[in-house]
Amino acid sequence: MLGIGNKTNLNAGINLNIINDIKHAFYKANTVEKIIYVNVFLFLITVLFTKFSIQWLALPSSLDNFLYKPWTLISYAFIHQRLFHVLSNLLVLYYIGNLFLDFFTKKQFLNFYFLGVIVGALSFLSFNYFAAKDGAPLGGASAAVSTIFVAIATKIPRYALRLRFIGSVELWVLAAIWVALSILQLANPDNGGAIAHLSGALFGFIYVKQLDKGNDIGKWFEAILNYFTNFMKSKKDKPLRTVHKSKGRASKNEVSISRQRKIDTILDKISKSGYESLTQEEKDFLFRAGKK
Repeated sequence: MLGIGNKTNLNAGINLNIINDIKHAFYKANTVEKIIYVNVFLFLITVLFTKFSIQWLALPSSLDNFLYKPWTLISYAFIHQRLFHVLSNLLVLYYIGNLFLDFFTKKQFLNFYFLGVIVGALSFLSFNYFAAKDGAPLGGASAAVSTIFVAIATKIPRYALRLRFIGSVELWVLAAIWVALSILQLANPDNGGAIAHLSGALFGFIYVKQLDKGNDIGKWFEAILNYFTNFMKSKKDKPLRTVHKSKGRASKNEVSISRQRKIDTILDKISKSGYESLTQEEKDFLFRAGKK
């Protein structure tokens, strides 16, 4: 029977394993999958802290309120309140987004996705402003998903997908059904969201048609992303200032690397031979590591 200390050590080891697995899966994922992971994570945050998430991350319907929270121009696309909403968006994004990457680059995917988010947000704000409406705030990735969906359907309209129980359906038909669902939502009193979805779809169509003409209307956004990416890389890769130390004293970075290697070795040993195969020293080390 395991004692309290042993159980704590085991829990620490399992927690470290789970965190490492999640980090590994995220870094190994492609661009589409990473966006899906972020959406799932923020959906869980929204479920736990609904009032906070809606107040500070969803897009206000009022232009005046938006001016106090300009980050919601992007953040709203990662906020979903209903399980069906997030599931429908992310399932479509997974299949259609990965198909999109077969015909476009990952940078173009980011252009389409986030510009679709922005176009949807601006359309939502404009519609509410001119219609003098002050409805519910906007949340969800539907505008961005609509952009990606219509864009790839415009690029390869006759491409057929095999659907279980239905058979082969051409992509333009599926995109048309997706858009039609948003058109039907225009009949709702709070129809600002439908305006955002349709604006994203229209933007995806226009963007692809312009690309076919050799005109990348999202190049400016890609340049902004490149700037921030290069800026972060330069900060990360900036050489550390040389500090003279005594030969017998390891740097903080070296100690951290050595500590992580030892943790990985212990966790590998647990996965192969079980927790009981650890020495007391290894158990104590894993316990201390789990508390930091």
